[in-house]
Amino acid sequence: MKKSIFLLMLVAMFFTSCASHFGLPKNYNQNTTEVVLTKKNFKVVSIVKGEAQATYIFGIGGMAKNGLIAEAKAKMLKSAGMEGSARSLVNEVVEVKSSGFLFVNKYKVIVSGQIVEFTE
Repeated sequence: MKKSIFLLMLVAMFFTSCASHFGLPKNYNQNTTEVVLTKKNFKVVSIVKGEAQATYIFGIGGMAKNGLIAEAKAKMLKSAGMEGSARSLVNEVVEVKSSGFLFVNKYKVIVSGQIVEFTE
């Protein structure tokens, strides 16, 4: 009886996966630009996002976490279309999702923000 319970627990452990999600606003690059939105001289144009992911086997492969964030942010800015206009990116959020099983881990980084356009 004890052997079958132990075997069942062991099999259940192998079929479960560990996953975590961190969606707090973080500034990994430590670069800041201050935009003061005190007057009604702007409008929210769109919400943009960029994604990057990597898979690690035995801790080898993919990119470093900061590399994933930089790639996701570059994709977000490319889709934003802010060049040549009075627009700015505000409320930037970096989400890091990780999942894994035994020796294989997968990281997904999603960077999102709002594009505001100044009217004055």
